[in-house]
Amino acid sequence: MINYKHLQYFWVAAKQGGIVRASEHLHLTPQTISGQITLLEEQLGTALFTKVGRKLELTETGRLVLSYADEIFSLGDELQDVLSRSSLQRPQQLKIGIADVVPKTIAHRLLQPALGLGEPIRIVCKENSLKELLAELALHRLDLVIADAPIPSDIGIRGFNHPLGDCGLSFMATPDLAAQLAGEFPVSLDEQPLLIPGQQSVMHTRLQQWLDQHHIRPNVVGEFDDSALMKAFGQAGAGVFAVPSAIAKEVAEQFNVVQIGATDDIREQFFAISIQRRISNPAVVAITQAAREWLQA
Repeated sequence: MINYKHLQYFWVAAKQGGIVRASEHLHLTPQTISGQITLLEEQLGTALFTKVGRKLELTETGRLVLSYADEIFSLGDELQDVLSRSSLQRPQQLKIGIADVVPKTIAHRLLQPALGLGEPIRIVCKENSLKELLAELALHRLDLVIADAPIPSDIGIRGFNHPLGDCGLSFMATPDLAAQLAGEFPVSLDEQPLLIPGQQSVMHTRLQQWLDQHHIRPNVVGEFDDSALMKAFGQAGAGVFAVPSAIAKEVAEQFNVVQIGATDDIREQFFAISIQRRISNPAVVAITQAAREWLQA
């Protein structure tokens, strides 16, 4: 069995960026911490740190052990917090993974119903690629994953796709840029600066195909995995950008842009992915039901 005191010394050293700073944090000598980490490495049968110049860097195994240590000590803090409260005040924790290609405004609207339940709830949101989130879902580290695509067929993870709905795409631009566009939409996009989602987004391919079908050749000035960053560039006038039509009004108000056109030929889909075929968690039920009503409307 792992000695958790040794694991804690390793965890603090990794978080503090070295043994000297860890010794200052723990009020122990560097020799003591170094010795305890060595005992942990001997127990695990592998090195956790490697020396690069004067610095210590985590090995690949060290990064893996650190990820588990993060969760172990986070759970310990959570347990202490829970025990310090009465059972009536104890919030239910809901761990949600948000695929990094899902717009933040969409994610907020999808998760908001969970906070409207009568009982206290704490939402823990993690953002990452869909592949990484599905791996955490399979290990029961997440209760649900929100994504813009179902589980990829080439990933050997058992799970269930729960369609939340879909919507068309709206094209936004600053008032100054919109005034420079000539002709009817979508021809007005031809040769104009355009910001598009990154290649890991399913919308990247769909948007490119739609442009080709209409024989439109825009000047693609940027590709973005982060939709919030794309909107920031759009707000600065760098180019036209597309958003799900369900949030077009909110985006227009928040970023001081206008809608120059929209299409229903490109449908952005959203899914809730779980390891259960039938969703029973009340908070997750609230999320899926409200999402379907909102996106269908």
